[in-house]
Amino acid sequence: MAAVGSRYARAFADVVLARGLNGDQMRQELRTLAELVVRNTELRRVWESPALGAEKKRAVLDAIVARSGLSRPVRNFIAVVIDHERVALLEQIVQQFEQELDRRLGIVEAEITSARDLADEVKRALERQVEKMVGRKVRARYSRDQKLLGGAVVRVGSTIYDGSVLGQLNRIREQLSTA
Repeated sequence: MAAVGSRYARAFADVVLARGLNGDQMRQELRTLAELVVRNTELRRVWESPALGAEKKRAVLDAIVARSGLSRPVRNFIAVVIDHERVALLEQIVQQFEQELDRRLGIVEAEITSARDLADEVKRALERQVEKMVGRKVRARYSRDQKLLGGAVVRVGSTIYDGSVLGQLNRIREQLSTA
């Protein structure tokens, strides 16, 4: 089923890039709708029910779009997902779309963990530094871990850049034990 979800994700990424749509907006709208489907079992049942026709399902979608202000491209994409009875894969499709769009735009996701909350200007400087290291644009997610004592640990894919005080202490301990 991953291949099926991937096909829809790639197709929507094609549309977003070909039309020059705002990728972040499309990403957020899709994520919001996928979360709604996950949280609302009744909506999920309606959209997954083979007993209801596509017109009725799209009417429910249109009511949601009218109330929430979702964009036309997202509405049309979700209508295709509904028409092809792939609503059960929606969460997976959205995740794959985000990954596909990031890949095409040259964006990598970085998980940055620091000992304390960082000021916005420090975050931006850190992101610029990471972009220089990896040679790509970075979308950062931040978390805290007081055990680090200071500094930060950055994870990009499977690569870890450890600039934490704890990491430095561990490296010193390792050097002393091998000397």
